[in-house]
Amino acid sequence: MGGQTLSQEQIILIAVLALAILSVILLTSTIILLVKVRSLTKKYNAFMKGSDGHTLESTILTRFREIDILKEESKYTSEKLNIACETLITAYQKIGIIKYDAFKEMGGKLSFSLCMLDDENNGFVLTSMHTREGCYTYIKEIIKGESFVILSVEERKALEEAKNKRNLYAE
Repeated sequence: MGGQTLSQEQIILIAVLALAILSVILLTSTIILLVKVRSLTKKYNAFMKGSDGHTLESTILTRFREIDILKEESKYTSEKLNIACETLITAYQKIGIIKYDAFKEMGGKLSFSLCMLDDENNGFVLTSMHTREGCYTYIKEIIKGESFVILSVEERKALEEAKNKRNLYAE
């Protein structure tokens, strides 16, 4: 624009055009804001309809009482859950079982060693051996994961299987 100047009419035309664009932007913004205010007013009126300050306060106080009741129920439930978890510690919760053919003539693996342990690995190994003549059952006490009586290979396997079970309630 090597030295060319705008005439006064051109400057006025540019200013009028800029004002027209600014007016359209302001009018659009005003319409949007009016719609939002109207929507907010409808929501406020729906919230306050039929309610005065006293009934609104009553509603809030009722909700606080309900929250207090829920807190008490949660405390009661938590106490009961703790009792149940304490009870589970002494319950047999880890189990190992090995099935085998004790005398190699029966087939079908009718003999077994069953180990049941509590959380502290206390419990028993129950062994049942089936023969053609009958069934023999033995029980051996387990204390802290150990037996003070000699265990058979199958009984040791059942004990190890039970000891290796993860206690779901320990966490």
